Amino acid sequence: MPYDKSLDIESFKETKEWEETRISVGVFSYNEGAKKLQLSRENLGSTGEWRFAKLGRMNKEEAQEIVPIMMKAIENM
Repeated sequence: MPYDKSLDIESFKETKEWEETRISVGVFSYNEGAKKLQLSRENLGSTGEWRFAKLGRMNKEEAQEIVPIMMKAIENM
């Protein structure tokens, strides 16, 4: 069964933005399944558009900002 965007329900999403990167924390459930936490990173491209990137590692500042948002997201699960 292929992925169907209309079945992916977002119950929480908050984004923290820095100069050239932003990290989003979300809670999603697919096809009425279990709620799951999702982290994603986007980097600002040279033409000013946001482009998806692997989250990979976070520096200390990013982690300190994202962990409280993750705790809020967990309360929504």
